[in-house]
Amino acid sequence: MTLKDLLTQASQRLEAAQLAYGHGTGNAQDEAAWLVLWQLGLPLDSDLDALARRRITPEEQAAVQALIQRRIDTREPAAYLTGEAWLQGVPFHVDRRAIVPRSFIAELLAEGSIDPWLDDSSRDVLDLCTGNGSLAVLAAMAYPEVRVTAADISADALAVARINVDRHGLQDRIELIESDGLTACPGPWDLILCNPPYVNAQSMATLPPEYRAEPSLALDGNTGGHLDGMDFVRTLLRDVPRCLKPHGVLVLEIGNERAHFEAAFPQLEAIWLETSAGDDQVLLLTLESLLALPSLQAPAP
Repeated sequence: MTLKDLLTQASQRLEAAQLAYGHGTGNAQDEAAWLVLWQLGLPLDSDLDALARRRITPEEQAAVQALIQRRIDTREPAAYLTGEAWLQGVPFHVDRRAIVPRSFIAELLAEGSIDPWLDDSSRDVLDLCTGNGSLAVLAAMAYPEVRVTAADISADALAVARINVDRHGLQDRIELIESDGLTACPGPWDLILCNPPYVNAQSMATLPPEYRAEPSLALDGNTGGHLDGMDFVRTLLRDVPRCLKPHGVLVLEIGNERAHFEAAFPQLEAIWLETSAGDDQVLLLTLESLLALPSLQAPAP
């Protein structure tokens, strides 16, 4: 068997199992390539055409087949099986204690899309709901002069973030804090990055097993009694004005929930930032826009 044969076989098995994707890949073919290359100890950016005729030993074939079967049987994201995820070409440790990193904010950091709202005096950055710490690490890499604080309500997630901060040698520039929202990190901040729990109740009820394998705390945005997924965001927007510097900004990811966001905050003037998924996934709020609202408290459900 060649590597090409093995990849084709793995892809067909994943396709037939009707799995859900979205944790680093979007289809069975890409997922097969990830799992096969990882199991064989080959770089994930390998030239598959150049390696197509590589001979696969019976032992390698058995190991790959076992991993593919595990993906099918457990319905866990591939990143949990390999223990690694990538954002903007940067590797991160990940396990079941934290959500698999996939934030579009990573693109904005790498491409400099947030830079126009910062200046030479910007020094204090908060990554709220940091999960495995990937955005905090990418922010520290993008802005060598800033101090980064990574906060999360989950001690388990922060333990994973510690692994990644140490892995990239950023112990002196990234501080980890356990915090319920902004409670333990009042700032003031030049920049707050936040990929919060925002999934609405209807979507939570129909999530595929791959997403239910992740900590629900990182996904479920309905903890305050509403059903629109915006409960964490309501509290955040209520608290954030007193935590920003005069020219500070909040960069907030809300995924596919733009309609619910705009229904919850109809008077809020948001700046929607372009990502590879379009201009409805991530928004930017200035302190001025937040202070212009008479109230950020939504009516009772």
